[in-house]
This record gives sequence, C-alpha cells and structure tokens, in this order.
Amino acid sequence: MTEGSMIYFPSIDMQAIGHQLSNWRLQHPLMGLLIMLPEAEKDALPVLQSYCHRHQIPLCGAIFPQLIYGSEFRQTGVCILRFDNMPDVSLHDNLPVDAKGAAHTAELIAADVTRHLDDEIPATLFLLLDAMLPNISTLLDEIYLRLANRVQYAGANAGSETFQPMPCLFDGERVVSNGVLVILLKPHQGAILEHGYQLQEHSLPATSTDGNRIIQIDWRPAFEVYQELVRTEFGVEINRENFYQYAVHFPFGILRANHSVLVRIPVILDDDNALFCVGEVPPHAMLALLAAPQVDSLTTLKTLQHGLTQLQGDPSGMELLLFYCAGRRQHLGDIAASAELSAFSQLTQPAAVAGALALGEIGGSTLWGYPLFQNATLVTTGWGNPA
Repeated sequence: MTEGSMIYFPSIDMQAIGHQLSNWRLQHPLMGLLIMLPEAEKDALPVLQSYCHRHQIPLCGAIFPQLIYGSEFRQTGVCILRFDNMPDVSLHDNLPVDAKGAAHTAELIAADVTRHLDDEIPATLFLLLDAMLPNISTLLDEIYLRLANRVQYAGANAGSETFQPMPCLFDGERVVSNGVLVILLKPHQGAILEHGYQLQEHSLPATSTDGNRIIQIDWRPAFEVYQELVRTEFGVEINRENFYQYAVHFPFGILRANHSVLVRIPVILDDDNALFCVGEVPPHAMLALLAAPQVDSLTTLKTLQHGLTQLQGDPSGMELLLFYCAGRRQHLGDIAASAELSAFSQLTQPAAVAGALALGEIGGSTLWGYPLFQNATLVTTGWGNPA
C-alpha cells in the first residue's frame, strides 16, 4: 500500500467521499475498501454500499461504538481505508454457538484461507466479529487447530456498546449479525496487543461456566463471590443497582499456562447472580481480580511500540490501524483514554492513525503466537508503508 490509504470524513458527505474514491481509483483500479462506521451513523451504510455497487468498488467493514482517527475518539463520520488490491474476504452470519458448530465454521474459514495462502508470503487472518457471539475463544481455538502458525491473527469485536443485538458486519450487499468477517491480509506481519493490567495474587476457580457466563466461583454464586473480592481487595461495595457503573473497573484475569493474562470484563448480571463477560471463561479457569486502578499505560504503549518495531520496523511515518477497548476507555475515563491515544501517537510518530472503539480484541503479545481474545487492550498494526 502507498502513502495516504486511510481517511476520515466527519460526516457522510457523499460528494466529498465520491471525489476521494474516484481519485484513489485512478491510481489503484483494483482497489477495495475497509469501512468503519460509528453506531450513530449506521443508517448511512446503505448509501455507501449503493455508491460502491454503482462504481464496482468492493468493500467490507463493521459498525463500532465509536471511531478513532488521529488521537481522538469520533462519534460521527466514517473511516475509509484503502486496499490497493482487494484481499480475499468472506462474511459468515448466524454462526452456531455449540462446539460442533464452531468446528464447522472454523473448517469453512480455514479451507477458504488455505486456498489463498503461499507459505513464502507472510499473512494475517484479520477477523471482525459480532461482540454478541458467546463462543469467540472457541472459534479461535478451532481455527488455530487448522491453520496454526501459517498465519498471524488479529481483529476486534464490533457492535453496540449497550450490548444489545445489532447487525454490525457488512460487505457490499449485506449487513449481518452473529457473524464474522474474515479478511486475509498479505503480505502482512500481524498485530500487537497489550493491556498493562496487573494480576492480584489471590485466585479462585470458576467452578461452573457456560461459554461467556460465569455461574459459580469456588462453588458459590458468581456475583456473591465477585462482591466479596471487590470489597476485600478494593473496599468498594457492588450491588445490582451500581453493577454497570463499577464492574468495568474490576475485571477478571485468567492466568494461562504461558503466564499471559487474559482480561474478561463482566458486562451483564442476570437474575441468577451469574456474570456475563465479553469472551468465554473456560470451566475451572483460575480467576483473579485485576488491579485495574493501577493499569500501566506507559508500559502498555512502550510494549506496543516495541512490538510494532519487531513486526515492521520503526513505526514512525507509517499508517497505523488501532483498536481501543470500550471497557478500557470506560474504566480510565474520557480524559485519560484520550490522553493515552495522544501518547500513543507521540510515541510512535505515525503518518496517520485510524481505527475504532472495540468490544473485545484479538492479537498476540509475541511473534507467531497463539491468538488471544482479550478485553481492555489496545491492538495495533501497520496499514501502509513508511512515508
């Protein structure tokens, strides 16, 4: 890709958008588009699809709570990113959530991806998913079983920050829910993911879970134990009335065998005192509260910069794609989250930054690592070439 392959329009001005796309098309006749819309602009999608259909421009994309452009969160407008050559893209909807169904979906995705792989060319499997899917980690596991490290893995969850169902993934003709948009980027070296949260020493087993639902912790109702942990470790009283206000500040951490920590933010409390998280919680996983109030922003950003340098060289002068977790922003607050965006740009010195506020993120902390589905992270990768 060449310089200037990402742009933000503060409103859906089809005259201005059309002019930009026409200019791009003259230089890149085989181009395609990745379009990111904020939830407030979701009704504009048919207009964009119609324009691209008339001008035979292939597109794909997703609807997010908000966008990112430069060092700011944006509630309106549209981010448009150009592919110089449209990659292999597939859109799968109404995915089954049982184990057999996840395996079948993974088989379809892996078979299609394999047809387009050349082991001499590095590739990234870039996934945009509906945040309402309850089995994203299982789907990633099944895909990894079939593709292993023939690809890198990156992506983010789209949808509404209210966690109400909403069609949020699209191509040139459709907009779907409960699905996954699969984009094979090549040549591409992958993405870097980091959160900077610290794990507390005290942990307890998730003795009963169902997908992304924690039913019991240490053989007791999950919410009851969660209340006690937050009260003991942070001195905060959480009840049904203030759950949505406080839960984002006290996520769970799952310690993996390789010592990496998966973040899971409780987002829904049901009538049975079970906790729904963004992302699955494996049965008998060891859970600990994360020291979210002590999230280390500087370490997070330096890890991202170092990872980008390992992947693609010095990020200064590059165009960067960035996803920022909505739960992280809610925890830090608007001012601190915006400051973190600004610090990211100051540290990396990119030509441009575009992306979205995400509802869960996919990436790896090490090169050719197992795909991790996380909450509360930043995920970034290079999009264009150095300026």
